[in-house]
Parts: sequence; C-alpha cells; structure tokens
Amino acid sequence: MAVDERQPLLRIADAPADDLSDVDVELPEQWPSSYRWSIVALVAFQAFTVTFTCISVVPVAGTIVSDLNGGHDNPSGSVLLVTIWELGEAAGPLLIAPLSELYGRYPVFNVANVLFICGIAMSAWSRSLNLFIFARFLTGCAVASNVLNPAIIGDIFPAEQRGSAMSVVMLAPLLGGAIGPAVAGAIAQSVGWRKIMWMALGLSIVCEVAFLTLFRETYKVVLLKRNKEVVDSQENDDSRVIKAVHEAESALWVSIVRPASVLSGSVVLQILSLYGSLVFTFFYIMSTTLPDILSNKYGFSPSLVGTTFLSFSIGSIFGVAVCNTLLDRIYKKAQNSEAAKPAPECRLPLMVFGAFAFPLVVALYGWTAQLVLPVPIMLLSIVLLGVLMMLTILPMMAYVVDAFHLYSASAMTAVLITRCLMGTFLPLVTVPLKEAIGYGWGFTVLAAACAVLGPVPLVVWRYGERWRQRSAYTKDE
Repeated sequence: MAVDERQPLLRIADAPADDLSDVDVELPEQWPSSYRWSIVALVAFQAFTVTFTCISVVPVAGTIVSDLNGGHDNPSGSVLLVTIWELGEAAGPLLIAPLSELYGRYPVFNVANVLFICGIAMSAWSRSLNLFIFARFLTGCAVASNVLNPAIIGDIFPAEQRGSAMSVVMLAPLLGGAIGPAVAGAIAQSVGWRKIMWMALGLSIVCEVAFLTLFRETYKVVLLKRNKEVVDSQENDDSRVIKAVHEAESALWVSIVRPASVLSGSVVLQILSLYGSLVFTFFYIMSTTLPDILSNKYGFSPSLVGTTFLSFSIGSIFGVAVCNTLLDRIYKKAQNSEAAKPAPECRLPLMVFGAFAFPLVVALYGWTAQLVLPVPIMLLSIVLLGVLMMLTILPMMAYVVDAFHLYSASAMTAVLITRCLMGTFLPLVTVPLKEAIGYGWGFTVLAAACAVLGPVPLVVWRYGERWRQRSAYTKDE
C-alpha cells in the first residue's frame, strides 16, 4: 500500500475536519482541533480531581490524625498523612508509564482510574490511622495523570502548540489545590472530614465514566502496531517511530525497566529532575508548615487556613498565564530565526529566570513566619512561591516532552519518581529543622540548597543540546 509522503506515518481519510466519525483517527496530531482540546479538558478534569483528593486533607490532617488515633495528636503522622501520597506516586509510574508505552494510554488510564476510586473508598471507610495512610499510599500509586497528561499533550499536539495545551492542563490541578483546602476546612468544621472523601469519590467516578466513554487512544506507536502496512512500508522513513513500534512488541520487562534506562542514560534528565524535584517539594513544605504558622502564630481558624491556600493558587494561575503567553511564543521566535526546527532547549528561558528568583522567595516565606510580619506579606510570599514554581515546572515538562518525544512517558516517570521521593521525605526534615533553628534560619538553609542548584537550568540551556546527543532516547536524527 502506498503511503502519502506528506503523511509518512499514518493515513487520514478525506473528510470534513469537524466530522470525526468520517476520519481515520489514527493520526492524533491531525484530529479535529475541537476534539483535541476536548481531550485537554478531559485530562484537566482528571488532574483537578486528583489534586482535590490529595490536597483537601491538608488543612484537616491534624483533625484526621486525632480522630483516628484515639484523640491523640501526632505531628509526624500529620505530615506523613499528607506526604505519603507522593511515595505512592513514585511507585505507581514504574508500571503506569511502561504499560502505556506497551498497551497504550487508553487501557492504562482507565485501569488506573478504577484503582484510584477504590483507594478513595478505602480512605473514606478507614477506622485506623495506619489504614488511612495505607489507603492514601495506594491512591497515590493509581494516579496516572501526572505521568500521562504531558505525554498525551505530546501525542496530539505539534511542538509549537504544546506550551499552551500544557498550561491549560496545569491550570486544573491549581484550581483543585485552591478549592480542595477551602472546601475541606469548611466541611470539616460542620459535618466532618469523611464527607470530603465522599465528595472526592463522587468526582473520581464521574471522571472515569467520562474517560471510559469519550477518551480514545493517542499513542502513535500503539496505533502503528494496528497498521502493519504502514510499519512495513519502505516509504516510512521515521526510524525512531518504527524502532519504538518493535520495542512495544517486546517483553513487558523491557518496558518496565525503560524509565531507569532513560534516566541512567541522560545526564540532562538527571540534573533537571533533581532540581525540579527540589522546587516542587516546596509545595508540600508550604502545605505542611502553613497551617501551623497560620493557626499558632496568626490565630487563624481551620476554615480560614484552608481559604489562605487560595493565595498559592492565585500565584500559580498567574505563573501558568505567563507560560501560556510566552512559552510557545519564545519557541516560535526561535523557529522563525532558524531554518531547522528549534531545539527543546528553547523551552528553558523562563525556567532560568524562575531558578534564580526562587531562593529569595523561600527565604522571605521563612522569615515572614519567624518575625510574624503582617499577613499581606505572608500572602505575598505564598503567591510568589506559586508564580515561580510554575515558571520552573511548566517549561521543564515541555522540555522533557519535546526532548524525549515517544519516550516522554518513561522520562516523566523518572522525573516523578525523583520528585515524589523528595516530596515524601524532605518535608519530614523541615519539622526538626524549624524546631531546632526556627522558621527563619530553617528556610534560609533550604533557600541555600535552591541557590546551589539554581544554575542547573542555565547550564542545560547552554549545553543541553550537546549532552542530549549522548543518549539514544534524545539524540537528534
């Protein structure tokens, strides 16, 4: 069968662009724009649900621990109740990413969503602290959105449009992170914390029904496996895609170990995942320290503590808006100024700026709490944390998708594992740190760690293209 040179990978039938039923939907980047953006909305809804479920327990963690622990407080247990989710998210992608590259995004996402629902139900019915923490760990294991959402964006959008789509997907969890604590604080004071779990369960069920009925396969390699004529065609000269197709037909073990192979074979991914993990962990550090600061130093009620988390989401939304405006614009400007396709490193200028400003804001947050400065200054520090975190994380995600392309799910798994492990244990260190030297000097130490790793994005921007050639997963064809 002859293959059109303009579409060397897959066929698409002659049909009206808006009529999806008449289209051979085996080329996701050529699906109707309205349908691709509906997929963005769907994965954004899932991201909202995940974040709502994760963060809604933050302002009431102490209440949950006391209720399940016979009325006894347990500060370390409260922190672990929040951060154990991250440990689950470090374990889950070890299977989620390779299975999605072997069997496709659709079946893996739906199975993970069902397990996610079971984990939430277990949390709602828990009668002991240990069982609740275990249920939170299992729920974290079943989160597929963190590793697959960026990969799906890479599946269905060309490089010059991914920044905007990625920004929209990142906006949803920020709303979940804002609404979750605010709703949880109010509900916990009136009808109890278990109602929060039941609300999260309802959201997750609605989300899975939508995924089951509306989502369809986006991974090009799996679609190619169904079209052997194209795979075997001599006119198909995309060797990287064909190699991935043959790898997708190999043993499961090969796919499972791929994230480790991708990470070990890429210096760029190693240092970016280390730095990105450190920055993202401050969301959990802020989440576990802010309730104590606002309650004990500023005298806030639980409902007001939950509402205060809106300031972080406001800052994050502003950061997403900046990325949405500038990320693709910077990339397209590089495309217009060069004959060749811009390198993935063109995604990093915003990350460079965020990296050098972030340590200052971390120190500001700590000293504001230490000196009990006016509430507006505390809120400003939280807003700035949200802004700079997005200016760091979003460009890094876009870079990973662009650089690793077909293996972006495995690469994101490597990033997530590093991030989740740091997000689980580093917040536990902040408790003895602030008790030993106070919030001011404690966060100054953390700011110094950020400053030491701050040049990483600049170094990758400058030398990343050369270093990528040493990895089989990112080497330019």
